[in-house]
Amino acid sequence: MSRNTDSPVQTQMAVAIFKSPLGGEYHGKSRTEGKPAGRRRVFVQTETGCVLGMELDRSDNAHTVKRRLQLALNYPIEESSLTFGDRVLKNDLSAVRNDSPLLLTRNFMHRSSSTPCLSPTGRDIQPRDQSGPIEILGNAGRFAKTKQIIKEIVKAIKTGVDPLPVHSGLGGAYYFRNSRGESVAIVKPTDEEPFAPNNPKGFVGKALGQPGLKRSVRVGETGFREVAAYLLDYDHFANVPATALVKITHSVFNVNDGVNGDKPHSKKQLVSKIASFQQFIPHDFDASDHGTSNFPVAAVHRIGILDIRIFNTDRHAGNLLVRKLDGIGRFGQVDLIPIDHGLCLPESLEDPYFEWIHWPQASIPFTDDELEYIQKLDPIRDSEMLRSELPMIREACLRVLVLSTIFLKEAAAYGLCLAEIGEMMSREFRSGEEGPSELEVVCLEARRLIAEREILLPKAEVDEEFQFDIDCEDAGCDYSPKLISQDFMNRNPFHFPIGGNGCFPLSKLDENIEEEESEEEEEKSFTSVPAPANNITTMSKLSMSLKYTSLGEKKLKFPKFSGTKPENGYMAGSSSGHRSANEQLPASVSFVKLADMNDCEWALFLEKFEELLYPAFAKRKSITLGQRQRQRLGTSCQF
Repeated sequence: MSRNTDSPVQTQMAVAIFKSPLGGEYHGKSRTEGKPAGRRRVFVQTETGCVLGMELDRSDNAHTVKRRLQLALNYPIEESSLTFGDRVLKNDLSAVRNDSPLLLTRNFMHRSSSTPCLSPTGRDIQPRDQSGPIEILGNAGRFAKTKQIIKEIVKAIKTGVDPLPVHSGLGGAYYFRNSRGESVAIVKPTDEEPFAPNNPKGFVGKALGQPGLKRSVRVGETGFREVAAYLLDYDHFANVPATALVKITHSVFNVNDGVNGDKPHSKKQLVSKIASFQQFIPHDFDASDHGTSNFPVAAVHRIGILDIRIFNTDRHAGNLLVRKLDGIGRFGQVDLIPIDHGLCLPESLEDPYFEWIHWPQASIPFTDDELEYIQKLDPIRDSEMLRSELPMIREACLRVLVLSTIFLKEAAAYGLCLAEIGEMMSREFRSGEEGPSELEVVCLEARRLIAEREILLPKAEVDEEFQFDIDCEDAGCDYSPKLISQDFMNRNPFHFPIGGNGCFPLSKLDENIEEEESEEEEEKSFTSVPAPANNITTMSKLSMSLKYTSLGEKKLKFPKFSGTKPENGYMAGSSSGHRSANEQLPASVSFVKLADMNDCEWALFLEKFEELLYPAFAKRKSITLGQRQRQRLGTSCQF
């Protein structure tokens, strides 16, 4: 299979720890306790997959980090930014904790496929790996089980037991084994994800940090989401295997052609990667190979509760492992293990996928124990925990966590079952068009109420406008006159008319959407929005469910898969060499984004959101009741 040498991103070799004049280990305060003191070790990853570990002291800044990277890797640092999650690091590195992964990105206009990431030469620096073959990034105290597995793997590697590549899936993954040859962990390097530079299965074409397989999940950021799902699974409630983010070094990892210019990469050369490291759980099959009626209700409920909390967009049968408890797998005698959480916690609301949504177990009411567990969930505490344990996580992801947890808590308290909650979060496709979910409709209405409130306040000139982009930074809690203006509604693409035909324009949602109307039409559309009499939404105001929601003049284009390669996507079964990231499946539309609100707007949004939930729940209950009545009527009429 030939390599795509015209790919906009060339793949490079990752190297070992940079030998800094600094020595020792950082033992300062945590991020939540103040600025770090003393020395810290960080792992800097370039957008093409190179990894360099280095030690920093208090006097170091972003420029010194870049300079060391340039000396060690001969990597160009002009027009580059050192990032740590949402933060762009400059002089102050106080937010960076020990063993944190940093990402060096270059501006798009300055990326070049002709600039290789070379190994350091002896004249510049002599690389010496001062870390072990597997290092846990972050607070190792939370990963006792993982540390034990790492010890087994390191011992096995020393005796010649090498890991094995996983041939299924779109991304690179490897089974690491113990001394007996048993798989004990599965490792997924961040630079081998779908569309990442070193993807071993041909799905390449994007740099780390760019939108990936899901537009709201960036390339290279599925690893920490896997860890987040494990950390959020309190008391092992949903049975998520132990997962950590690691720096790991081995020759088995993939480095695509283009390393050191035209020099091929040696298969025996050690390569360092940042990766997710998950305990391998022995199992008999996955949920796609087994009748779902045998699954315990409690196991389905617990996994569903987790999926809703983390807004999982990829809960299919293949990532639900099934283990027989009695050797036979009789009714209820199986255990479910959820894996592959890399597409959870998107940066904006997506269309989730819940395999369990139509299983009969999901329609059974929650038990008292499950309701108690849900009631005790604290989304604010969860967010603070993730900020502490995974400081690279983006604020937009945490807002999705808060929103979905509030939704789960309120829905369960109202009496909705798991299936009803999942249905309210899922979108419908009608005549090739994708409409917002019931949850998104509530969010859009909450945003409309916020915009209406600001319109009623004094107007002033707006100095700068919000950008509806996944990179949007927090504007801060500032109700200055520049935010209190009609321009906020003009910036907001979600203009919700109440009454009439229920249509609303959705602008700039996706590349597949037709060109937006002229500014005059937008202004006309805006001025036609009637203001409601009060801010308390009634049932009639929420009656614009998916049935009555139209996309107006903007039709979403979805290619029809008829056996030939679609214009903007690739066939699932095709195998024509490297797939460019520009040939990925059609991206999901983003109806609701949360990152563009400042702190005060976000607090007001949550307040309105909770006010609107109970009418939405009542409507969902009435829909469910109507469906059940039709089912009973249909059965009674069969002779």
